[in-house]
Amino acid sequence: MALPVVAIVGRPNVGKSTLFNKLVGSRLSIVDDTPGVTRDRIYGECEWLGRKMLLVDTGGIEPFSEDVILSQMRRQAQLAIDSADVIIFVTDIRTGIVATDEEVAQMLIKSSKPIVLCVNKCDSVGEPPAELYEFYNLGLGDPFPISSVHGHGTGDMLDEVLKFLPDEQEEQEEDDTVKVAVIGKPNVGKSSLINAIAGEERVIVSDIAGTTRDATDTLIENSHGKFVFIDTAGLRRKSRVDDAIEKYSVIRARMAVERAHVCVIMIDAVEGFTEQDSKVAGIAHEQGKGCIIAVNKWDAVEKDGKTMDSYRKKLMDDFSFMSYAPIIFISAKTGQRLDRLFELIKYVNDQNAVRISTGKLNDILAEATARVQPPTDKGRRLKIYYITQATTRPPTFVCFVNRKDLFHYSYQRYIDNRIREVFGLEGTPTRMIIREREQKK
Repeated sequence: MALPVVAIVGRPNVGKSTLFNKLVGSRLSIVDDTPGVTRDRIYGECEWLGRKMLLVDTGGIEPFSEDVILSQMRRQAQLAIDSADVIIFVTDIRTGIVATDEEVAQMLIKSSKPIVLCVNKCDSVGEPPAELYEFYNLGLGDPFPISSVHGHGTGDMLDEVLKFLPDEQEEQEEDDTVKVAVIGKPNVGKSSLINAIAGEERVIVSDIAGTTRDATDTLIENSHGKFVFIDTAGLRRKSRVDDAIEKYSVIRARMAVERAHVCVIMIDAVEGFTEQDSKVAGIAHEQGKGCIIAVNKWDAVEKDGKTMDSYRKKLMDDFSFMSYAPIIFISAKTGQRLDRLFELIKYVNDQNAVRISTGKLNDILAEATARVQPPTDKGRRLKIYYITQATTRPPTFVCFVNRKDLFHYSYQRYIDNRIREVFGLEGTPTRMIIREREQKK
């Protein structure tokens, strides 16, 4: 399921990026005393008391500025506010409330989102400073004194944030609906595919790349089961992402991949494979989603008896890092093989969620190690004591060995291939975690 989104907002130079880096635990955001250093939204994962959330660091908001950069930052911040579940509003104890704080507060109140007000730069430990009580005038409830540099008070602030997050059981509620993210670079026919499947003009279709900005959900129920298709904005190279709304679209597309079970990676049959297709597919691969490569506009390709085979062979080379992904040739325009696409989505979803018993895994391991001896180094041989499956989506296996450094990547891949030969696991990546364990004397 998608992580709840928490946006950190406030006027320039109150310490938003310092707070973001402290909560995320790494220096993802540039920090400088110059106002306006953070312009785009920066995203990072934060965990508190077992709950994970996606933090968004925004540029400082200057409500009345006519400066081009500052107005773009304001627009970016507004987009972050619109997509957030909870908002952390950062102010500065040293300057007190200024007119900009009041304007930002009004902007946040209009959003009707839960707001946690924190007053930064309270660096001394002990009783909160008397100046803190001034911040009640913003009408946002109790202010939380914090120090983004030292981390003081951030625990109490995050406790308050947790109160407003969506119920965890609600987030994890699973049903038999398969969530499918349709991803790809701009103008490959993602929206046309959704419309062809839905049988109506569900999504605006245009030859102009970037028509789709939001991730749009379409519920489909047919003989194959229930599906939610998520149409996403096309992911283009970073150097070409210059429009504020389009930057927002990229993160929405990434979040769509996160909440999907299966990703249909669309390729333009006429244009062929590009480097950007590889990057788009990499997002789904890294997040462990079931993957299908759908070559669209197949009706527009001149063909002979060998065209499909040669095209498939080339794509297998291009997508060598995800050789497990099945390839299907479709046409959203004519409806060619769309029925087969549903069958494949259902199958890949099942493979992504497969669970293999420890007994069967260790039978495969014994047979594999007997066929190809584990590697040795300076007289020490790798011993794999046993293997078990830890989780699904994607299938994740834990191997207990005598020495991690002896378990080379090539031998891990060999074991993985043997598991795939027996159980298929078509369309899903797998993960292998290596645990070192001393042999009992």
